[in-house]
Amino acid sequence: MRASTLRVSRCLRSYHSAPSSFLRPLSTTASHAATALPITATGPPPEPPQPTSSAYSSQLSERRRKAALLQAGKDLRAAQSPSSSSSKKHSPLRKRFWKDVHVRTTPDDNGLEIYLDSRPVRTPSKSILTIPRSKPHLAHAIAIEWDMLENAQQALKNHNIPMTSIAARAQDILESEARGDRTARDEIIPVMMRYLDTDTLLCWAPAQSSDSGLDMQTGTRTETLRDRQVRTARPIISFLNTSVWPGVEIKPVLDENSIMPARQSEVTRSVVQGWIAGLPAYELAALERAVLASKSLLLGTRLLIEWSEEFRDLQRSSETRFGIEEAAEAASLEVKWQTGMWGEVEDTHDVDNEDIRRQLGSAILLASGSR
Repeated sequence: MRASTLRVSRCLRSYHSAPSSFLRPLSTTASHAATALPITATGPPPEPPQPTSSAYSSQLSERRRKAALLQAGKDLRAAQSPSSSSSKKHSPLRKRFWKDVHVRTTPDDNGLEIYLDSRPVRTPSKSILTIPRSKPHLAHAIAIEWDMLENAQQALKNHNIPMTSIAARAQDILESEARGDRTARDEIIPVMMRYLDTDTLLCWAPAQSSDSGLDMQTGTRTETLRDRQVRTARPIISFLNTSVWPGVEIKPVLDENSIMPARQSEVTRSVVQGWIAGLPAYELAALERAVLASKSLLLGTRLLIEWSEEFRDLQRSSETRFGIEEAAEAASLEVKWQTGMWGEVEDTHDVDNEDIRRQLGSAILLASGSR
């Protein structure tokens, strides 16, 4: 320890005794005294910065910005082309060529027609759209659709005029069958029967599944998904077995120990197919839309029987009516179960919930009447 101490002290003495020319400065900048600025701010310090938008909203705004740039480029190219600009400028679809929408009675007083000023609304087959006199709500709903359009080009999209499209579908079936052509009906029936083989109302969860509902407030388990599916399906199946298809056996699509769907018996299929084949045109179009929306032939049939003017004898006025909410809840029961446990996907599940109600409502409005 003493030897090392002596070596350090010798080094320090030699450093201090060395000439100034041999010393290397640590910094070459001139030293200046710091100037303290006066504090002029008052009050508490500002809050830390916060993000102005989420990642999703940022992506959405970026997509809209790119879409606006693309549209601006298209408009610029169209403006530079004299032929295309003149044709678009004078295109009748880019403006609303009507001012008022009216519902008028046909000359024979048996139907209702919708007029855009003096022009009648027509079906895709160019015939005048004529609504039965017993369906005034349907005619006025179609008139409201056209009154809400901003230009004629919007009418090219069926989702902008859902009531017009479904009424035109029913009229096309009616007119084609009046000519002896049953092509439309023969195309609808096989599609409806395929939905019976994989009916949403009959696809029950396996019985051995341990999944059960969890009450977030109490933390207790409630009924299982299969129990809820069975509880929802049995009243509907019972009504159809007793009122619509008496004596027909309807069994679940999925057995308890199998993942392969089971077909209904040939007797059941024959009875159901014969019943669909005998439906009037408006009821057939309403059933088609309800089945496509709910993915269930049983739900579509139950909804049709409850609201159609052709089945007033089967409607039970003493009971609570089976309406849009009941059909939509039964059709999306498993989705509701999953979203209740894991949450909804924004702009997906909420949009689907509204869309299925819109389509079921259009089917009800098409089939119902005032008589």
